[in-house]
Amino acid sequence: MTTSQLRPRRSCLAVPGSSQKFIDKARTLNSDQVFLDLEDACAPLAKPGARTTIVEALNEGGWGEKIRVVRVNDWTTEWTYRDVTEVVEGAGANLDAIMLPKVQTPQQVVALDLLLTQIEKTMGYEVGKIGIEAQIENALGLINVNEIATASPRVETIIFGPADFMASINMKSLVVGEQPPGYDVGDAYHHILMSILMAARAHDKQAIDGPFLQIRDVDAFSRVAGRSAALGFDGKWVLHPGQIDAANETFSPLQEDYDHAENILDAYEYFTSEAGGKKGSAMIGDEMIDEASRKMALVIAGKGRAAGMERTDRWTAPES
Repeated sequence: MTTSQLRPRRSCLAVPGSSQKFIDKARTLNSDQVFLDLEDACAPLAKPGARTTIVEALNEGGWGEKIRVVRVNDWTTEWTYRDVTEVVEGAGANLDAIMLPKVQTPQQVVALDLLLTQIEKTMGYEVGKIGIEAQIENALGLINVNEIATASPRVETIIFGPADFMASINMKSLVVGEQPPGYDVGDAYHHILMSILMAARAHDKQAIDGPFLQIRDVDAFSRVAGRSAALGFDGKWVLHPGQIDAANETFSPLQEDYDHAENILDAYEYFTSEAGGKKGSAMIGDEMIDEASRKMALVIAGKGRAAGMERTDRWTAPES
């Protein structure tokens, strides 16, 4: 994924679509993304009214640079098509993506793509502007994750939904995101996270970790978030304002790593140029850098730039 394509999603704030109070509060918070939820956060009787509230909230604006997303209900329910049509027809010009939960097959993504295209053409919106975020929440979805990632060019993110996933495979735990009792040989989520990450990276999508429900234990949140960040995930859901800063910090490079990555890019560009001797590898301090170093540095630099980081150190070419 190039830097120009990378929109930061370090913190993805879940907001009940039926709560005007929480929606108003969300505008003031520093999350990278906000998703207004029509699924689990809305009781069945509240869903129709929540659609109206969401449309008004999107059209009123005040979201700053946040990515604006709406999570609709999954295709096995009776609410999905009304969620999509009412929200996109009413506020499609002020919407960045639709999040589709419980995705099990690529055909479910295709169906959403077709519906979005119909609405965009009818309303005069740019066709393809509204992205899709696909949430993997059960075993079938994980098995099909690669096909889901490629089902539509609209797909921007692949999201791990841990609570439903844990229930779907009968995991022995009631604490979402924590290791199940008795599992002491590694990380019970490693295969799931890596499968999602590989599908995302193979097709230039972002990989997003799901929520941690113990919302007042920020230290535990940071520990669990650090697990997926270490693998290479781009961000994590946040359910409470207290988790936002922890997510932003965890999924941003350290300042020294960001500076070092930018310096590697500058040095490599110089040493491979005519002025730098057209070298395939070179030394920057005590470190040898080459094309592989450049690729690794691009990842860190890209995340730092997307997060708005500024350099505090700058490499300079040696005097000739």
